Amino acid sequence: MSLLKEFSKGLWKENAVFKLMLGMCPVLAVTTSAENGLGMGLATTFVLVCSNSVVALLRKLIPAGVRIPAFIVIIASFVTVVQLAMEAWVYDLYQALGIFIPLIVVNCLILGRAEAFASKNPLIPALADGLGMGLGFTLGLFILGTLREFFGSGAILGVNLLGSSYHPMLLMILPPGAFITLGLLLALIKRVTARS
Repeated sequence: MSLLKEFSKGLWKENAVFKLMLGMCPVLAVTTSAENGLGMGLATTFVLVCSNSVVALLRKLIPAGVRIPAFIVIIASFVTVVQLAMEAWVYDLYQALGIFIPLIVVNCLILGRAEAFASKNPLIPALADGLGMGLGFTLGLFILGTLREFFGSGAILGVNLLGSSYHPMLLMILPPGAFITLGLLLALIKRVTARS
């Protein structure tokens, strides 16, 4: 098993947002801006890497009957660390992401990787898998947030690129804009991958 293969599969081949359609709740809810998408993605990546590592280290010690509850306790511990760190150091982002930070605990991507990969593999491959899947998730959130922010306000990462004469498409920063943008992105990806 190649570490590069384990890392890179999450970036594109098994991308959680564009290929596996996992974690759609935060994908659609928090991507009103590139900053929100990046913040949520990096928080999720931290939890994914740390929980994968601990699950891989404890995989032979956790009894099969309490596997899922044990994984949830491990994941919840790291989510608490992320939540407290964000509240302390990036309070505005913490406020913007709101309830979706504690909901990382039940993100099916994290629990799925713990169950499907980390509980069956040693530390280093589990770490590579968590990092690749997390960065792929972050990439998906960032792309979606960037597009929604650009069309919804004419800015990217808060920097106005189109000037005051631009009439923003407010639909793009509203909930229907998330569905429209994701649908168009998925159609584009399907078309591009079908040609190659």
